Amino acid sequence: MKKLIFGTGFLLAGALCWYLLLKPYDYVVRFTARAIPGTLNQSVKSWGAGLDSAAVVSQDGLQSLTQELYFNDSLHRYEWEINALSDSTSQIKVFATDVNHSFKNKILIPFSDTDFEKRTRKTLLNFNEILQEHLNSFKVTIEGEEHLKQSFCACVKVKGGQFDKARGMMKNYPFLGSYLVENNIPLDGPPFLEVTYWNMDTDRLEYDFCYPILKIDSLPQHPELTYRSFGPFKALKAVYNGNYITSDRAWYALLQYAEKEGLPVSGLPVEVFHSNPNMGGDAMRWKAEVFMPLTGSDE
Repeated sequence: MKKLIFGTGFLLAGALCWYLLLKPYDYVVRFTARAIPGTLNQSVKSWGAGLDSAAVVSQDGLQSLTQELYFNDSLHRYEWEINALSDSTSQIKVFATDVNHSFKNKILIPFSDTDFEKRTRKTLLNFNEILQEHLNSFKVTIEGEEHLKQSFCACVKVKGGQFDKARGMMKNYPFLGSYLVENNIPLDGPPFLEVTYWNMDTDRLEYDFCYPILKIDSLPQHPELTYRSFGPFKALKAVYNGNYITSDRAWYALLQYAEKEGLPVSGLPVEVFHSNPNMGGDAMRWKAEVFMPLTGSDE
């Protein structure tokens, strides 16, 4: 009997020590969202960028990132875990810690609804409201495999953050189009963007913004322009409707589709733009064809 009491006491003491000293978070919030992990990853970052004092401090793939937020005298750490439940829904777990008052919160949380818990719920409800608005602002439709023919094009090389992709495109849209027209170079299709480098952990991009043109004998030279061939290759195709700022949501959808179907892809998307974002209007009427090249498909 004494051994049983001693063993029980030892286990309880160990559990208490783990809870107070070793447990890596103070409070956890769970919810589901009608979105895939890539979209949620970018949504968390975009939401955080809109707050006064928030920053992503680390990321391990698309499904795990750590964010720090300041509230008055407290530093809150949110560790996000995002797991796909289906092709269109994910479960989100947010492990929240008040870095400056963690021990105190662990003592109080079992017995009361603390200010930390209330703040965490309020903050994540705000995220969820903004997320729902965002999910209603675009549409991605996977259309399967397609062959892209070879073309010749004039391109501008751009580097920058993933969120700034559309800004770089809008900056070069009038420059590239007007330069080609002014120099009597026949256009041969809508402009497109080809990503040449994509770091998903840091959200850094390098891409060529291009116009297909008819190749003529004498092409004018400009320090910001390069001329080159594009394609041919096979790719997975999606149609994106919405603001081009978030057209990368189609990139993640294509990557998820490729993984599900066991199809090897380059991870370097191509976007063909059928609307001019500089003209404004209802963004849901904007259309972009988004392609994820299949590896080994060069023709």
